[in-house]
Amino acid sequence: MIKNKINKVSLKIKNKTGDDLITDFRFPESGTEKLPLVILCHGFKGFKDWGCFPYMMERIAEEGNFAVSFNFSYNGTGENDFDQSDFTRLDLFAENTFSRELDDLGSIIDHLFENKDKYNYDKGNITLTGHSRGGGIAILKTAEDKRISKLVVLSSVCNFDRYSDTLKKKWKEVGYFEVINSRTNQMMRLNYTLIEDLIKNKERLDIQKAISEITVPVMIIHGAQDITVDYSNAEDLYSRSDKEKTKLFLIENTGHTFGAVQPFEGTTKALEEVLTLIEDFLSK
Repeated sequence: MIKNKINKVSLKIKNKTGDDLITDFRFPESGTEKLPLVILCHGFKGFKDWGCFPYMMERIAEEGNFAVSFNFSYNGTGENDFDQSDFTRLDLFAENTFSRELDDLGSIIDHLFENKDKYNYDKGNITLTGHSRGGGIAILKTAEDKRISKLVVLSSVCNFDRYSDTLKKKWKEVGYFEVINSRTNQMMRLNYTLIEDLIKNKERLDIQKAISEITVPVMIIHGAQDITVDYSNAEDLYSRSDKEKTKLFLIENTGHTFGAVQPFEGTTKALEEVLTLIEDFLSK
């Protein structure tokens, strides 16, 4: 099979507070038919160019889709071409919140609607895809935004409030909590504003409630050996979903990123299984 040649366009989209969302569009070169939109949300300590994401979006574009990936505004990576995969803005990372990411995603969708005549995509056919924490963001946005047509979540969390009362008490006293990035050995600070956001926006950030309200087709994919986000999260999401419109796939013998690593060292059996499932889901 001859694959479509893929165009890639990189741009900066402004969110509602004026911050830049570093974004990539990938789409087939030929054809006049409007392409379905597929938007990817990366996860915690992630970015649009992490590991397998560029490969994944290239594959999705080759299948005849308009693939969109972006960095959340406060994900901590730089804005220059040379540091978009490095955490050079830990000050922003510390101030990030779930609501900010949800609003960032809304700004991406708004931009696509406002610029619908510049590119050959179908604004009436939007699939959200999210990995890990990004899966939670994609679930919330699908529930609150009727412009979304389909949802795919990979290794998704089922709840953002994953912190013990003891930790939250200490977090509030100190003002921040630190996590180590095992890949870069950076100590990454999370300010208590993250917890304040969870408290203030409890209803809006309720993933379990959101999945129960979604009426569009949903696919949940999770690695059975995921030690970062246990597969019980996927089972919880499925248990609350509309079973007539939701499919759950547990991939055996693989973990949180389906064997992919950063920097990308090539595809894996599990990742190919995931991509086949996504491609089949998008084609229906």
